Amino acid sequence: MTDSGDALHIVCPHCHTTNRVRVAHLHHAPDCGHCHQALFEAQPVALDLTSFDKHIGRSHVPVLVDFWAPWCGPCRAMAPAYAQAASLLEPQVRVAKLNTEEAQAIAARFNIRSIPTLALFVGGQEVARQAGAFRSAQDIADWTRSHV
Repeated sequence: MTDSGDALHIVCPHCHTTNRVRVAHLHHAPDCGHCHQALFEAQPVALDLTSFDKHIGRSHVPVLVDFWAPWCGPCRAMAPAYAQAASLLEPQVRVAKLNTEEAQAIAARFNIRSIPTLALFVGGQEVARQAGAFRSAQDIADWTRSHV
């Protein structure tokens, strides 16, 4: 990461405004300067066509994305563990979900061939990908941390 006096860009999960947050304040439940809601809530952020690139491209913390679809049984089975993983990873990693049925262009852009697929983005670039469902929140967190 960076020196504790440095500021990071954190995209708000609610209004998608980019906020500057000092590294030293990251663990003190920072709020959005625009909408005043929590920047981290230990829940996956639902991304869509307009918010995906903002979170991936502007965030200074890694972003873990679950590419999923509502009709996918393994996606639904993994969803509780993925939600729990957010509490293990945030605020060092933004945990997000992208419904591939609603954002087919993004799924195509990243060549998502099977779901669920987890992709980890750092500095706007994909650095790791894993297709298939994870069994536990700890497995998701361990996989993510091994690539950050």
